[in-house]
Parts: sequence; structure tokens; C-alpha cells
Amino acid sequence: MELTEIKNELQAMKKRLEDFRGSLDLAAKEERIQVIEEQMALPGFWDDQENAQKVIAEANALKEKVETFRELDQGLEDLEVSYELLKEEDDPDLRKELEENLKALRGKFDQYELEMLLNEPMDKNNAILELHPGAGGTESQDWASMLLRMYQRWAEDHGYTVETLDYLPGDEAGIKSVTLLIKGHNAYGYLKAEKGVHRLVRISPFDASGRRHTSFVSCEVLPEMDDDIEIEIRPEDLKIDTYRSSGAGGQHVNTTDSAVRITHLPTNTVVTCQSERSQIKNREKAMKMLKAKLYQLELEKQRQELAELRGEQKEIAWGNQIRSYVFHPYSMVKDHRTGVEVGNVQAVMDGDIDVFIDAYLRSRLNQA
Repeated sequence: MELTEIKNELQAMKKRLEDFRGSLDLAAKEERIQVIEEQMALPGFWDDQENAQKVIAEANALKEKVETFRELDQGLEDLEVSYELLKEEDDPDLRKELEENLKALRGKFDQYELEMLLNEPMDKNNAILELHPGAGGTESQDWASMLLRMYQRWAEDHGYTVETLDYLPGDEAGIKSVTLLIKGHNAYGYLKAEKGVHRLVRISPFDASGRRHTSFVSCEVLPEMDDDIEIEIRPEDLKIDTYRSSGAGGQHVNTTDSAVRITHLPTNTVVTCQSERSQIKNREKAMKMLKAKLYQLELEKQRQELAELRGEQKEIAWGNQIRSYVFHPYSMVKDHRTGVEVGNVQAVMDGDIDVFIDAYLRSRLNQA
């Protein structure tokens, strides 16, 4: 890179840093961190474990934002010093080091900017992710299991924990449905980009004739609801069924009616949970899932009303796939919302989907 190019990039980063500073409101966040730390020092703080964990999670998220901003600030200052040295003496080793550090810092800026985009009320929450195969039997069910692995790998790579709330295996292979709870800061903010229909094109391993098949799986993503958010659910509107868990392992599996299915009659919304041995705990988790679905339904209703006022036309969700994964006759994954294409399908199936999430979140910002 020429010196003028380096100078221009450093100036651009400086402007981005000032934009971050304005959006971040450092003083307010540092004050909030101090309040939380004082709260954590009070006797009895750990009496309510669930609330304590929420407070600690909030403190960690705030500290991470503030500390990362300071790291970016310090990193930019170091690069500016290196640039001044390079102007005085054109040292090839220093130039190479500066270019490498510039590239690394640019990546950190991009990641930080992406996290700043996650500012909607539910973005910071855990995510509930559901996969449902479309028509096609074993072929679609196998595709659902491939997507399940992809999201599990993505979550692990980002330090999130994954809990299986409900799992229904396929008759021959794959899965008929699965519900995951993905726990971690901003899990919903990132994974909301995955909501929609995912399309697979490949030579089917289940077809003796070796023909090409197209399969569809619907991915639903919801935020796990906080207890302090009120969603009115009348007991008379609920139908609650219990049944024996179909999961593998555990001394109580298939011996007690611990699994719970709740149907919200007015909306015909159904949720199931069988992750716990206790029916009471499964019922509590199922109610959280139901609250999340009802909250999402209300949001969709509001968006639809707004779209009608604007005269927008919405396509039926199932026919509107968000992404295509093509294994044959060529190798490519394409996101139809943003136009992003990746040729390394295997890397994507191993959980490398950040490029799609990044593009989707940035496109939403541009639309806003």
C-alpha cells in the first residue's frame, strides 16, 4: 500500500471510531457498570440466582462493549504512530507489519460495527431456533439434520451453549423437527437473519438412480422472553398434554409422562418441550416458548398492518426461500435477500455463516 492509501484508511477508521463513540455513550455505560457492581456487592445478591445471572450477563455485555472500544482506540493510536515512523523512514519490514495490523484492525472494526447494529429490544436475548422439513420425506428430513449440525457448529464457534428442547427423529434418517435454545449475548440478534426457508439441491444419497433432488426446510427463530415482559395468556385458552419423551438416554425417558405439549387455542400455536426429566420444568420452558411465539405473532401482525398501509406486497413465506445450498451440478451457497454467494459449501455446512448474517444485518440498516 502507498503512504497516501494508509493515511486515508487511518482517517476513515478515525471517523468510524468517533461514530462509535457517539452511539456508545461511554459515560452512561460506565455509570451503569458501576451501579451493577455496587448491586452485586450487596448482601443477598445471590439469593435470587436467576436474577443474579441476568445482572451479571448485563454487566459483562456492557464491559465488553466499553473494553472493545478502548482496544480499537488504542489499536488505531498504535497504527498512527507506526505510520509517522514509516513517513520518516521507509522500512519494508515496518510497512509490512503496518499493513498486516491495519487489515486485522479493520476486521475488528467491522465486527464491532456489526454488534452495534444489534440494538433492537430483543437482540441481546437467547434464541429459540426451530427446524421443520418440508415435503419430501427422508430427503428433507436429512436436510434438516444437516442444518441442525450447521447451527450447532456456528453456536459452538461463537461460544454459545446449545440446549435441545424438543427432538423428533425421522423414520429412516434425519429429523422430523427440532427445537434448540441457543444461549448467549446477542444470540437472537444474529440468528434472526436465519429465519426463513432454506433450499438444498444435490444428488440424493437415498435415490438409487442418482437423480438430483431439491429439498426445503423452514427455520423459525424467536427470542427467549424475559420474565419481566408481560404476555397475557388466559388459562382457559390453553390445552396442555403430557406424553413420554422420545429422546435417547436417561433413566426416566419413556417411563414417565414428562414431556409437555401446550396448544394456545385462539391462535392454534403449539409448543413442545421434553429436555427435562421433570414435567414441571418442561412446562415452564414450554410456556416461555409459547410467550415468544405469541410475541412474534403480534409483531408480525403489526408489520403486516404497516405493510398494507404502505401498499407493500408480501410473498407467502414457504415459497420465498432465503438461501439456496447447491451441491450439484456446481458448488455454491447463495443468499437471495442480499445476493451474497459463497463457493465453499462445506465450510458453510461446518457453521461458517457469518458472511450471510453480516450482509443481512447491514442490509436491514440500509433499508431503515
